[in-house]
Amino acid sequence: MTLQTIKSIDGKVEYVLLPVAIYKALKQPIEKELARLTSAAADDDYVQFDPGDFVDNPVALARLRAHVRQTELAKRLGVSQAYISKVEKQESVSPELLKRVKAALKANTG
Repeated sequence: MTLQTIKSIDGKVEYVLLPVAIYKALKQPIEKELARLTSAAADDDYVQFDPGDFVDNPVALARLRAHVRQTELAKRLGVSQAYISKVEKQESVSPELLKRVKAALKANTG
């Protein structure tokens, strides 16, 4: 038996035409294997993103975890976005400022 193939524009084989009897015989085992591979890949490959793994500044980390933009945090604190940017680039932040930031983030989130 000769199987027909369909090629893409660049000449690569994209599809194989099968007789219906062969398709029916192969369909269930193929779907089972695909489901197994998809499930295994989802379990092994997915890694939860944690900003704490990449962000050292506590203000930036708190803001990211609250899903708030710099402009919104600036508005809540009554400062400019440029000031928030500057604070987030610092290696350390005063406890007073961090307390204000956390209160501002908490106040509007519930």
